[in-house]
Amino acid sequence: MIKFSEGSVVVPGEAVAEGKEYRIGQGFYRVGEKVFASRLGILRIKEEDNFIYLVPLTGVYNPREGDTVIGKIEDFHSLGWRIDLFCPYSAMLMVREVPGYVPAGELDKVFDIGDLVCVKITKVTNNKMIDVSMNGPGLFKLNEGRIIKISSQKIPRVIGKQGSMVNMLKDKTGCKVIVGKNGLIWTKGEPKTEIIVNEAIKMIEDLSHTSGLTDRVAEMLDKKMEEYNKNKG
Repeated sequence: MIKFSEGSVVVPGEAVAEGKEYRIGQGFYRVGEKVFASRLGILRIKEEDNFIYLVPLTGVYNPREGDTVIGKIEDFHSLGWRIDLFCPYSAMLMVREVPGYVPAGELDKVFDIGDLVCVKITKVTNNKMIDVSMNGPGLFKLNEGRIIKISSQKIPRVIGKQGSMVNMLKDKTGCKVIVGKNGLIWTKGEPKTEIIVNEAIKMIEDLSHTSGLTDRVAEMLDKKMEEYNKNKG
């Protein structure tokens, strides 16, 4: 028997399930037939496999292949650019992983030091050597807009189940929003709506451990956008 519903926030030492039929993933340990949480996190349940695991709400970003992240160009040489991922590790973006023709010796004309880019992690070695790519949809240099940094462990709450939360942020404000798994979020829209989105994201980060969060964020966005539209008119 699982004592909590999908998406519940559980704390370390809390008994989450009972029964040997359940397979457990990261964030849990077993004592007899009882399953306990080993860290603060969001409960995920795969009923078809009797599999439960936690999405942690604390800790530093751990790069994984397939993650979309936002990074900053910190250096370059003849083969590509070194990217700061705002975590203990940096990544390499090779010239061949950038769409279009990049002239030899002119890498700084494509991306300069300090530029922000949205990239996808394609390789992570055991020594945390990381390769990234911009070959794919939604991967590009981030011009204008705003960047907000939150704990990477709170990113699942910003995304929401099947993208529900981030899609709500976009739909209610009209802003573009790109969420990096490393904790950086880019927003672009009208200056005031960018501020509203960022306020909503901080609210999600601060209240990520609470239930009913989607409804509270929706109420906050509706109120802020009503004020914005009234003043704009």
